Amino acid sequence: MLPVEKYTQFIKQRTRELGFDYCGIAKAEQLDEDAYRLEQWLNKGMHGNMQYMENYFDKRIDPRKLVDNAQSVITLLLNYYPPEQQTEGAPKIAKYAYGKDYHEVIRARLNQLLSEMSEQIGEIHGRGFVDSAPVLERSWAKRSGLGWIGKNGNLIHKQAGSFFFIATLIVDVPLLYDPITGDYCGSCTRCLDACPTGALTAPTVVDGSRCISYFTIELKDQLIPDKMKGQFEDWMFGCDICQDVCPWNRFAKPHNDLDFTPVPEVLNFSTKQWEEMTEEEFKKIFRQSPLKRSKYAGIRRNLKFIKP
Repeated sequence: MLPVEKYTQFIKQRTRELGFDYCGIAKAEQLDEDAYRLEQWLNKGMHGNMQYMENYFDKRIDPRKLVDNAQSVITLLLNYYPPEQQTEGAPKIAKYAYGKDYHEVIRARLNQLLSEMSEQIGEIHGRGFVDSAPVLERSWAKRSGLGWIGKNGNLIHKQAGSFFFIATLIVDVPLLYDPITGDYCGSCTRCLDACPTGALTAPTVVDGSRCISYFTIELKDQLIPDKMKGQFEDWMFGCDICQDVCPWNRFAKPHNDLDFTPVPEVLNFSTKQWEEMTEEEFKKIFRQSPLKRSKYAGIRRNLKFIKP
């Protein structure tokens, strides 16, 4: 077996053992088509107040500017579809935020994988990323053969849907690369039709500045514009509408990852309980949760906005 085959086999086996559901690998190179689309998206102001999206443009489109002599981009998918759903009538929270903050969970696993790769392969250089650096994760997932970009802008895996965290590991080692899959959205427009704020302006184009997730998470220390009143359908933190209506998510299966066990309060708190919660209680209950990103003040703002 050639070293490239041996190393690739080791990586794919080890990622499964670390709890990742899927692993795909692509050659590290500049993303020319994605560069054009990103530039157009930014020029149209679809990133809203997310100024950080304008930074490090060159690094976003070329992994070789993030890791010297980068050869391969390893993309990993981790299922977060919850085994339990929220109580009917509770303020809605995006499913990815039911359990622990995925950044910390996945970063630890990436670091472990990189360390074990160094032991197995020899001295290598690499960096792991999980939604916290200038990396176009979905583009690399597509290039790695893990699915296609759906009309809702999410990566869709043909056998498992779209409820996945995406992690990226860029390394200076050549590996075997996976073939790209096709696009299987067909003529379906359920996600575009279902978006209450019209954030899905065209297939695969998400106007971030009109997305419920943007208003409830990214728009910090500001009031939500009155013109959006009545359009949030009780979503207090994030939004899953465009994924919930996607036919491919009929294949989504509940995860069994203990790190993402739903926080009981996320599932069961009523609007009244959310409103009566103190800041001290919020910090204690959600100290390891993605909800801390909006902070106590942000959650109260969102609650007030979605209240009839």
